[in-house]
Amino acid sequence: MVSILFSTHPILPYFHLPSLSLGYNPAMSDFKFFHPVEVRYEDLDPQGHVNNAKHLTYFEQARIHYLMHLDLFNRASSFMEVGVIIADIHITFHSPIQYRDPIKVGVRTARIGGKSLTTEQCVMHAETGEIMASGTVVLVAYDYQKSKPIAVPEDWRKKISEFEGI
Repeated sequence: MVSILFSTHPILPYFHLPSLSLGYNPAMSDFKFFHPVEVRYEDLDPQGHVNNAKHLTYFEQARIHYLMHLDLFNRASSFMEVGVIIADIHITFHSPIQYRDPIKVGVRTARIGGKSLTTEQCVMHAETGEIMASGTVVLVAYDYQKSKPIAVPEDWRKKISEFEGI
């Protein structure tokens, strides 16, 4: 399930939407890992800002680089070896991203459960620190060969806990 939530947007005041909130407002200091992302022309929608679906791609790119940074995945690895599958994603859009905006995506693991990891992510203007979008992603440790969830591997727990201080 993907829930897309808007907090401020130039068009939305004209539509009646239910009041939804993730209850999470990240600050730059919450994140120890950032991945720079280039806004490409193809990322734009007809209104001239980044299409909301592209935020999922930005989040994914940063998560993969986060796993690589923690030495849980590398360029020689197969995606079948990553061992996670997405269970849930929520995104809050704070402000539109324009073509050529310098952005970076923050990733942090907020919780390690028995079989899942909850990451918090944000898309941030790289120069001003403005949070442009934020969200949570629940990843489930997964055995792709047996097609079933597994316990979060101990080496993952250790590396993530040491890096995040959790």
